[in-house]
Amino acid sequence: MNRIIVRRLSVNVSGLRVLQRSFCSDAAEKVSSSNSGQPSSESEVKQSFTNNDDQYDVAVVGGGMVGMALACSLASMPLTKHLSVAIIDSNPALGKSNFIKKEDPPDPRVSTVTPATISFFKEIGAWQYVQEHRHAYFDTMQVWDYTGLGYTKYNARDVNKEILGCVVENKVLHSSLLSCMQNTEFRKTIYPSRLTSMALLPSSSSISVDSTPSATTLFTKGHLAKLDLSDGKSLYAKLVVGADGGKSRVRELAGFKTTGWSYSQNAIICTVEHNKENYCAWQRFLPAGPIALLPIGDNFSNIVWTMNPKDASDCKSMNEDDFVKILNHALDYGYGPHPKSISSGSVDMFSWFRGDATLSAKECFEVPPRVVKLASERMVFPLSLKHANNYVSKRVVLIGDAAHTVHPLAGQGVNLGFGDASTLSRIIAEGIAVGADIGEVSLLKKYEAERKPANVVMMAVLDGFQKAYSVDFGPLNILRAAAFHGAQYISPLKRNIISYASGEQRLPLPLPLFT
Repeated sequence: MNRIIVRRLSVNVSGLRVLQRSFCSDAAEKVSSSNSGQPSSESEVKQSFTNNDDQYDVAVVGGGMVGMALACSLASMPLTKHLSVAIIDSNPALGKSNFIKKEDPPDPRVSTVTPATISFFKEIGAWQYVQEHRHAYFDTMQVWDYTGLGYTKYNARDVNKEILGCVVENKVLHSSLLSCMQNTEFRKTIYPSRLTSMALLPSSSSISVDSTPSATTLFTKGHLAKLDLSDGKSLYAKLVVGADGGKSRVRELAGFKTTGWSYSQNAIICTVEHNKENYCAWQRFLPAGPIALLPIGDNFSNIVWTMNPKDASDCKSMNEDDFVKILNHALDYGYGPHPKSISSGSVDMFSWFRGDATLSAKECFEVPPRVVKLASERMVFPLSLKHANNYVSKRVVLIGDAAHTVHPLAGQGVNLGFGDASTLSRIIAEGIAVGADIGEVSLLKKYEAERKPANVVMMAVLDGFQKAYSVDFGPLNILRAAAFHGAQYISPLKRNIISYASGEQRLPLPLPLFT
């Protein structure tokens, strides 16, 4: 089964190199001409410019976490902080500041950010704002199988680090990026609207250096892309960044094809409360999918539980007491026994992994803290994998979920997106340094060449594990248990897995377990 998955992903990778498409003609046919050249009026979140208000260097479609991270990254670098940037998003939160109150209950939508993402946030000046709100660092992660045949415990000290990651509510990440952008001298304009159409004409003759052409002239000569918005405004940009999520309008208008499939699984997410603080990330693989318990501070944890759609619907609708009961059942003895912490000298089928190794108290199996009550609404969403066959074309580039959507098995989706934002901002800076047009495919292909392999490898790893743990079969259960023992007792493998999960290493060894 996994060979089929690898083959399908391999075909996708090959297609990524061959199927380079320009949306010049396709998108032009889709664009309505009724809004052509219409200047943008000032809004309460717009800043004034010395040049045409409707002409920008970069237009970011999508003001979510990844799109805002790109804008902040551009604002933080000497070579790009002078750029004029338009951010197009109808989310009213973009026009506000400090919209999070400390007494607010935890939001069920969280992200587990890696050390690499934390470093990126510190570089762009956003992490200081995250620290003002609820967040939870963790230095230990325990992963085990419902069969009780094996477990793995990862600790930051295994790689001489202080933490493995930090769990942060999405609204905190988004608010921190917004605060960062608002407190930066940066020529940005927020359009509280939606993209309806987009066009780019083929390049023609060059522009005379003695003239100051209008945005319309530059557009007709292929030097700018034109974007029409739902409120009737139009704007022009040298580069359009699609950061508008898994149902990307930019990707659709640009004609990018995708490869992917549905998992026939749903994830139910919510926030729960304990009687004591939780400092560890827990993940248990159950017959229908994994359940994760992630610390978010103040005696709260976040639940991400993968299951079939019917069970997810039942869990969402059942009363709170029953839901808490099945949660504790799933995190404890439900579906199978606890794995045993083997003492030195014990002999079983996996003894050859351990050799003379002994476990310290901190490496022994532990039972997660009990859930005492529900602290948020329960939300359900379907799971799928989707990958754009191309990330770039002339004057258009995709980042985040617009380029790739992954299974939440390891919480890596947003980290991949932040990696995209970091790399793209650096590639833009490199282009400016040599006088390149930031919308040219030759420059944007450098971003694609760097990010596509990293994203495809992570997608293949997560998809492989999703498939491997969707089958309850005796021999396969033994192989999975062997993998757990290998990760627990083979130190180089454990260090490799942690480094890969932290974003510090590009490619894993042949047996990357949990990221």
